[in-house]
This record gives sequence, structure tokens and C-alpha cells, in this order.
Amino acid sequence: MEIFSLANERAIVTGGGSGLGEAMARCLISAGARVVVSGRREDVLREAAARLGERASYVVHDVTDESQVDRLVATAAQKNEGPATILINNAGVHLKKPAIDETSEEWRRLLNVHVLGAMALTRAVASEMLQQGRGSILFVTSMAALFGVPEVAAYSAAKSAILGLVRGLALEWSGRGVRVNAIAPGWIDTAMSRRALESDPDRKDRILMRTPMQKLGEPEDVGWAAVYVCSPQAKFVTGQQLVVDGGASIGF
Repeated sequence: MEIFSLANERAIVTGGGSGLGEAMARCLISAGARVVVSGRREDVLREAAARLGERASYVVHDVTDESQVDRLVATAAQKNEGPATILINNAGVHLKKPAIDETSEEWRRLLNVHVLGAMALTRAVASEMLQQGRGSILFVTSMAALFGVPEVAAYSAAKSAILGLVRGLALEWSGRGVRVNAIAPGWIDTAMSRRALESDPDRKDRILMRTPMQKLGEPEDVGWAAVYVCSPQAKFVTGQQLVVDGGASIGF
């Protein structure tokens, strides 16, 4: 871990109370970082922080409420004993229904979480990073931003918008020491995916058929990718999307 050490790094991970968010937080901590996980449910965050150990803490935060941003940034700095040097925008919501039935309110909800809310927090955190001349900001996208997936039009649009955001921010900030990247997880074995696939075994068969490694990924596969992208060893990597999918996006 010395090569990819995150010692003295201080991270905020939104949606960090479970699933991929918790896995990324765990891997960052294993690499030496202090981490604040955020989310809307205090009971979930409290339990996650207890599992993550002494270098973890939590702040209740709703990414769609911009009035909470300054409080999150300030409280995280207090808990982490310094301002954030890593931000992982992981919080998200999903919507699966035919596009013809999606409502404008549902579109606004997804865009508020994935794009507007994430950008509001990113601006606040980046302000300090740019003053210090260093930092790493990571967004979590999706396979739905790589190719067409039925019945997730709003979700696909939100995740695709993030890619443009990553490139634009990287162009503006990388010369000032703040790198901006994204990770696109493939099909990962989380509690959420297990519930979805247990009720649709045919879907799991289709996923495995198009995944060259013929298995689902583990949450830590995404977590260790996050460690690399946020580490000093990735100092020349910015404006990129790292796909962690067992090869699913390269096949026919």
C-alpha cells in the first residue's frame, strides 16, 4: 500500500453508507485516508462508520439541498482534521420505467441528485482544493452512459451528463492541481443488485453472457480503482472515465 498510499488525505464520500460508497470508503481508509461518509439516513451512516473504523465518521446530508453544502464541507473538515483533498460524488437514485411514462418531475429528481447536487458540492470542495493547489474529484457514472439500456432513459441522461462535466472541470482545474475523473462500474455484486437479479434470473444470465470474465464484480473492485485514481500515482490522469466492468463494454 505504500505505493498507492493515501496517508494524510482527507475524503468525503457521498452515498457512503452502503454498497459501492461504503466499499470505496473502506478501500480509501485501508490506503491511509480519513473519510467522512454522507447520506440522508443517519442510522445507515452510523452503522457504516462503525464498520469502517476509527478513521471514519459521518455527516447527514441530502445532496439535493444546496443549503446543506457549506455545513457538510465545514463539518467534514472538522471531523477529518482538515479540508477535503478527495471528493467522491457517489450518491445517486435510480429509475426504471419506459421512457414514455417518465415524468418531468422524475427527470428533475435524477438530474438534481446526479448533476446539480453533485456539482454544488463539487464547487464548494474545489474552492479549497484550488487554493491549496491539489485535490482529486471523482464522479461515479454507469454502464448506462456507455451504451443503450432499455427503460432507464432519465438515468442514462444524468450519467452521460456527468461525463461532460468531468471533461469540462478537468480542463478548467487540472492546471491548478485539481484532477477530475470518473469511474463507471459494471455489474457489481451488491445487496441492491442481488435483490434485482434474484427476481429476474434471465437478466443475470444475459449479464454474464456479455461479460467476458463471466462473473459479477465485487464492490472492492470499484473501491481499489478509486484508490488508484485518487492516489499520487495517478497524478497524470485527469478528465478520464475508468470502466470497471469485467470487459462487458468491449464485447458484442
